[in-house]
Amino acid sequence: MLVIMKKMLFLSSVFALSSFAGEWVGFISDASCGAGNAKPTAEAKECAQRCVKSGAAPVFVTADGKVLSIADPKKVMNFVGDKVKVKGALNNDKLTVESIAKAS
Repeated sequence: MLVIMKKMLFLSSVFALSSFAGEWVGFISDASCGAGNAKPTAEAKECAQRCVKSGAAPVFVTADGKVLSIADPKKVMNFVGDKVKVKGALNNDKLTVESIAKAS
C-alpha cells in the first residue's frame, strides 16, 4: 500500500510541474503557418483567417515564437490573426484558455 501511495504522490507532483497557470501575450494564428502569421500585418491576419476557415486549427504563438495548440479552439475564433492577452493554463504545449482579449 505504501508503494502505491508513493507512486501516486510522484505522479501528482510530475503533473503539477507540467501544468501551470499564467498570462501570455502573443498572436492567434493557424496551425498551417504557425509563427509565420504571428505579426501585426493585414496580410498575416487575412492568411490566418483564411487557413482557419479552410480547416486549420487555430494556435497561440508566444512572443518568442513558440506555437501552442489550444484545448478549446472555439474560445479564440473571434481573435484569429489578432495580438491577444491570454489567461489560462499551459500543459505540455497545450493552452487551456480561461480568458482572452485583444492586446495593444
